[in-house]
Amino acid sequence: MELVCVGLNHRTAPVEVRERFAVSASKLGDSAKDLLGLQGLAESVVLSTCNRTEFYLAGEKAEQAAAELRRKLAQSHGADSDPHWYEHHRISAARHLCRVVSGLDSMVLGETEIFGQAKEAYRQALESGATSGTLNKLFQRAFSVGKKVRTDTRIQEGATSVAGAAVELAEKIFGKLAGCRVIVIGAGDMSRQTAQALVSRGASSVFVTNRSFDKAEQLAAEMGGRAVKFDEWQAVLAGVDVVISSTSAPHPVVLPHHIESVRRVRKFRPLFLIDIAVPRDIDPACGDIEEVYLYDIDTLEQLADEARVRREKQIAECDRIIDEELRKLNLPGT
Repeated sequence: MELVCVGLNHRTAPVEVRERFAVSASKLGDSAKDLLGLQGLAESVVLSTCNRTEFYLAGEKAEQAAAELRRKLAQSHGADSDPHWYEHHRISAARHLCRVVSGLDSMVLGETEIFGQAKEAYRQALESGATSGTLNKLFQRAFSVGKKVRTDTRIQEGATSVAGAAVELAEKIFGKLAGCRVIVIGAGDMSRQTAQALVSRGASSVFVTNRSFDKAEQLAAEMGGRAVKFDEWQAVLAGVDVVISSTSAPHPVVLPHHIESVRRVRKFRPLFLIDIAVPRDIDPACGDIEEVYLYDIDTLEQLADEARVRREKQIAECDRIIDEELRKLNLPGT
């Protein structure tokens, strides 16, 4: 029995490529069932999130089926995506799934949302009849490994990216981020990563503003949010909890009087300001307002660097746990 994972690299594939291959959350089971039409394939699970699309395949000729799948995807969705696909075979595929479920392959290292997304993908595949002995055993073991990794290590302690550090600080201010509202000023990559990280932890509403309204609309669509014209963003300020600013403006965009003008309407609720622009987008004086928490990119990078050093030992421990658990699995063909 062969085991293969075919996946789209979420770190290198542009947004338009990721969108092209995304599978609707409600169609994961149907998609897994459809894959069984590939010659030599007996089982499949489709995992698709805002950042990844992966196909887990098992069968007597799963590697042949994977090649056929790649050809069909290129024909129907465009061959230009080919450099962004990867494949893992046999034990490497099993190890990859365990690392995904454990949050080791996520943009925000150790994030927990992927665990639930993988469980839902497997549930739909199981209910559609697309899985059997091999993938049932693999996914059940992967979920067990994911829990063990989070219980026995400190992989979730300390964010190792600017986006992750921002999320960690936001959680310290607000507790759970469910229901938090965010406005993104500027539509660059750093803004995108930080907003995505917040959404992955539960932020519910995202507004995007940019001097180029087309770019604001593009990022808002990607986030499931709403674009706001650049000369109207201040009207949104009264209703948000987090401001992410990263424009190329030569002077501050967010000033103390912008915040002072909405404090009473906001009922003096906490406001988290993330300034990831160079030069600064947010006047440092904004941080002197009582309920405002202001962090700039230097602070976030310092926090991320410190956490990265601590995490290196934890990643090695996580991989040790994964390898140890996989040895117990005895997957056919591995």
